[in-house]
Amino acid sequence: MLRLDRLITLYFASPLSRVLRFRSIASVPILAYHSISDNLFGYSHPYYQINTSPGVFAEQMKWLRNNGYRTLDLHDLPSALLDGTNVAKRFVITFDDGYRDIMRDGWPVMHQCGFTATVFLATDRIQRRPMRFEGADYLTWQDVSELYAQGVTFGSHTASHADLRSLEPEEMDYELGYSKETIEQMLGAAVRSFAYPFPFPEEDTHFTRYLADALENHGFQIGVSTAIGRATVQSNQLFLPRLPMNSWDDPRMLAAKLRGGYDWMHVPQLLHKRVHHNISVMQRAAG
Repeated sequence: MLRLDRLITLYFASPLSRVLRFRSIASVPILAYHSISDNLFGYSHPYYQINTSPGVFAEQMKWLRNNGYRTLDLHDLPSALLDGTNVAKRFVITFDDGYRDIMRDGWPVMHQCGFTATVFLATDRIQRRPMRFEGADYLTWQDVSELYAQGVTFGSHTASHADLRSLEPEEMDYELGYSKETIEQMLGAAVRSFAYPFPFPEEDTHFTRYLADALENHGFQIGVSTAIGRATVQSNQLFLPRLPMNSWDDPRMLAAKLRGGYDWMHVPQLLHKRVHHNISVMQRAAG
């Protein structure tokens, strides 16, 4: 299937980024994974797929290890970027939602490669027994405890995986606070990180300012979003950009993303959001 973003990345943006690299500021790629499986979750177009097959994931991890890349813990990212001298070939691995295949087909490969990861849990879907949703099983609290004991970090992905922008203030407050408290009670450790569910509404500055205040009030110190790009010292620490990963990311595409060849995608992504936001504002004004 034709992927225009892949063609532009590999044959224009990536070569250009290598030429301009000497002028760039320190950056660290944050890889955004979801499910390590062959489950397409109903997404037919490669751009929107959130699964990475176990074979492709293993290939990606081994390529990273063999090419000298090392993981950086998400919580250490701000200080590393501020220092800016030890971020070459460093990257962060994140997983959204909390699918159980992370434990079966994701973590063993990462552990073998010496990598760490942060998993963001939609806590209503994490139960004593595996909960099945959209054809996929979620981690149990026993799974979470075992992974935590082996070095995996956990953060909040809200309680119900809600679209926060559609909620009333007290409902959003519940989603943030309850998910954080639940993980802390189950693990006996502080939760400081958050991942925004759904496309991040960066075009809605009023909402994002309100959300940032709410996150800080609940004690969150760092967060990630679906805005495309690599994290820099200039990035908002509560809404760090990430690079979406799936089965279509062969070593060539992975290398391009790590080196900045996919950062250009943030421009059309943001323009698309702004157009839809402006249309919604005009429709509300007309109504």
